[in-house]
Amino acid sequence: MSFSETISPFFGRCAFVWFYLTGAMDILGNFHHVADQLTAKQVPVAPLVLLMALLLIFMGCISLLLGWNTRYGAVMLFGLTIVAAVTMHDFWHIADGGARATELGIFSRDVAICGGLLLMVGMGPGPFAIDNRGKGGGGKRR
Repeated sequence: MSFSETISPFFGRCAFVWFYLTGAMDILGNFHHVADQLTAKQVPVAPLVLLMALLLIFMGCISLLLGWNTRYGAVMLFGLTIVAAVTMHDFWHIADGGARATELGIFSRDVAICGGLLLMVGMGPGPFAIDNRGKGGGGKRR
């Protein structure tokens, strides 16, 4: 196994963690504004939904960062991201061309992130992960 095959899954997991934690910090810093946005999108009990989303984000990030139950963490983040994309970035309801293009861009980004998370579900966390402890680093040595 080459160095890039060994280290790139870890850096990929770190990139996901960075993406989700910066989003969580934004939610925490603008909690009431984000709750108002959810309420405007007809989401019931918006503050509770936000707290649950933050909990899922932090649990998923710990899972991905450590490589511990990584597939479960990736599934949690996948579910959260796809629901948020469809709920918050419903570009198909927007008439204004500029706003529609902005929302389509965010929606497309979220779908791409979901694709990466599904790859992690299918392929696992890579060699540098607690999930692979005791397995000799995640694969056979040549």
